[in-house]
Amino acid sequence: MAPGARVGSPPVADVLAEAEEFLRLFHAERRLPGVAARVGQAREEIALTGTYRHTSEELVYGAKVAWRQSARCVGRVRWSGLRVRDQRDVTTVAGIARELAQHLAVADNSGRIQSVMTVFAPDLPGVGPRARVWNDQLIRYCGHRCADGSVLGDPAQVAMTDAALRCGWRIPPVPGRFDVLPWVVETAYEDPTLVEVPRDLVREVALAHPAYPWFEELKLRWHAVPVISNMRLRVGGVDYSCAPFNGHYLSDEIGTRNLVDPDRYDQLLPVARGLGLDTSREDTLWREHAALVINQAVLHSFRQAGVRMSDPHTESELFMRFCAQEERAGRPVHGDWSWLNGSVGWAALHAVHHRYYDTRVPNPNLWPPEGGRGSDGVAELTLRQRHDAARGRED
Repeated sequence: MAPGARVGSPPVADVLAEAEEFLRLFHAERRLPGVAARVGQAREEIALTGTYRHTSEELVYGAKVAWRQSARCVGRVRWSGLRVRDQRDVTTVAGIARELAQHLAVADNSGRIQSVMTVFAPDLPGVGPRARVWNDQLIRYCGHRCADGSVLGDPAQVAMTDAALRCGWRIPPVPGRFDVLPWVVETAYEDPTLVEVPRDLVREVALAHPAYPWFEELKLRWHAVPVISNMRLRVGGVDYSCAPFNGHYLSDEIGTRNLVDPDRYDQLLPVARGLGLDTSREDTLWREHAALVINQAVLHSFRQAGVRMSDPHTESELFMRFCAQEERAGRPVHGDWSWLNGSVGWAALHAVHHRYYDTRVPNPNLWPPEGGRGSDGVAELTLRQRHDAARGRED
């Protein structure tokens, strides 16, 4: 079975092998004694239950290594500083919602964004998640369907907006382009539940450009903390499907992807017009010019607001430092080249562009959501339905 695959219940032999590999790595890198006894303890627990419980120290270490080995992340030089919040005993929707809010507060850190992961209860063997957040990030803007077929807000969030409406959410009286989506949280014992995001925890930055006063007239803004909430943490054969985590933004994530992509906010042409660029021909490179200005506005605005933000050049140099650290430690550098390079047209200027990476994806790691989701990414079956079905199979 592939390292990240989870189709039904993985064979006990696979869990045992992954657990032993992880525990030996943990003890070796932490220079801890007693690995044989700990492996034996895990083996006994897996033989009885199909899984085992990590100690808090193992969980913290596993989460950090998952980030260290995450092939798509260019910010991994900070992996050892990840703050891991062990909330495995919080299993109710109300409790999870409370801890999600606390995650936002801790991560925001008065604008000095810090990397945080909050880990909830592990999945049940052969059944699946005990808890799940439907949103792909804790802070997302609505995608409102309009009568003429257009979308007001973020087109990437139309399906999630529809899902929230089906759960009973009501559109604001005056819909806007930057309405914060509510959370939909479910557990194996509680149906999907709407949770309004505490607005005092949503730090947003209005975008302006230092050289172009008209830029403010676009009325663009973005939130400060990118908390990914739908990926699965896998550590030593154990899955944690509810483990939200965040780093801090790079300028091109907002300025080139979120605000420029044609299937997102599609702001390239409005900015080009503001600049008076000739958009009738591609050889004027108007797209690159406009994208650069948007990125400048993002960097300027976040720094003026005192919110942590990185630029692709700095992150490229830091990633090369990470590569050197890994190589000195005798570890391969896992990487997805297409994700590690910037997206403003200047990627070839970075050192990251000019090297290759180990394309394998080992565990511990972070994996995309799987199973029980339709083509729009929204859950087809609730966790309660899945768990009821599993109990029926057992009966």
